Amino acid sequence: MTTRREFIKQTALGTAGLAVSGSAMGMSAKSYAKIIGANDRINVAIAGLGRRLGAYYEPIGRKASNVELVYLCDVMQKQRESAIQKFARHIDYKPKLEGDIRRVLADKNVDMLINAMPDHWHAPGAWMAAQAGKHVYVEKPCSHNPREGEILVAVQKKYGKLMQMGNQQRSSIETLDIIDQIHKGVIGTPYKATAFYTNNRGEVPVPKKAPVPEGLDWELFQGPAPRIAYTHDTWDYNWHWYGWLYGTAESGNNATHELDVARWALQVEFPEHVAVEATKHHFMDDGWVMYDTMEAEIRFPGNKIIEWDGKSRNGYKTYSATSDRGTIIYGSTGTVYVDREGYKLFTRDGKLVKERKASGSEAGTTLGGGGDMTTLHVINFFEAIRGKAKQASTIDEGARSTLLSHLVNIAYRTNKPLDIDPANGHIKDRDAMKLWGREYEKGWEPPIV
Repeated sequence: MTTRREFIKQTALGTAGLAVSGSAMGMSAKSYAKIIGANDRINVAIAGLGRRLGAYYEPIGRKASNVELVYLCDVMQKQRESAIQKFARHIDYKPKLEGDIRRVLADKNVDMLINAMPDHWHAPGAWMAAQAGKHVYVEKPCSHNPREGEILVAVQKKYGKLMQMGNQQRSSIETLDIIDQIHKGVIGTPYKATAFYTNNRGEVPVPKKAPVPEGLDWELFQGPAPRIAYTHDTWDYNWHWYGWLYGTAESGNNATHELDVARWALQVEFPEHVAVEATKHHFMDDGWVMYDTMEAEIRFPGNKIIEWDGKSRNGYKTYSATSDRGTIIYGSTGTVYVDREGYKLFTRDGKLVKERKASGSEAGTTLGGGGDMTTLHVINFFEAIRGKAKQASTIDEGARSTLLSHLVNIAYRTNKPLDIDPANGHIKDRDAMKLWGREYEKGWEPPIV
């Protein structure tokens, strides 16, 4: 991409000359402009063709994006075949289908990877892509554990390729507006944020040993994770709830979004203390082995607090009759309620003084999600790659917000509150720090950076 941008700059004067003369080497200025567009085009590959696929139709399909989808990659054959049919409604060409991300990354024609694979693949797929010279848009959470977040930040700096997490509310016009107002003092000094998520997820099967489904590359699905025998229903969405081998529980799956908004609003970095109350309350005999309900308190220097209220399987909307997820920011002179539908600004005594509703739509708890914020976020990354826009969120920001999700999970898994070093986010408890990283399958170890 650097070579292409340099080419554009070097030929800019020549293009202007063509516009005046009307032709050169038998080409019109309009024809030559098309060549310029081709050299500014970004060749994109998507790895992971499950429920997030629909989020990429619009940003990739729109002509103004000037991108070409060159690969659709997934370890499940039927996912690949379904994805190419679905994308056919949005693009007028056929991308290649591939089952092995390593072959995708070996193709020098690929400029950028969209990594929508399961959580345990997010960081490994991202660092493999950066090492192969690709820019990376990685879905949340950007890592499976805290150490992977540190590695991504280091890898990005080492290889110089842009990385951006799918924390799409960072590209919401309304959220950008109210966060800017908060930072300028509209509610005085912000001191606390309550982030919440409410869903009514149902019962999931108990995983049992079963034959590997037809068309699934189970070996590659596991990738960096230690090997186990296949169990029924694992490869599809329920890997989220079947333990820590692949998933990051609801905190990694969804809290990352609202915790990111809360941290952004309060302008805090690493916490100093984390405590949680979490357990499983619903469908006690099903296959869900993690907590499905969590209340967490995350304390930061300067007496600032983020609370997390996550209810995966109880659909009661505690904070809003209309929204199942959002963030409330409390300040010394007022309060802000913000979610994917817009924001409300209140005085200290609770009077509504301003409201702004989102002009578009973004999915709340619907599986797969997608919408205007995602489109804006992906387009922002395209333009950042071209050097025409500032990233809405760097991987440094994504990793810090994702760390909060990991810390509440570690507090739950160790069943103890955690004291944290606010300089780097590291846990002061040695036993808890054993969960800072993970065990990798031999040959899939992370790079040393």
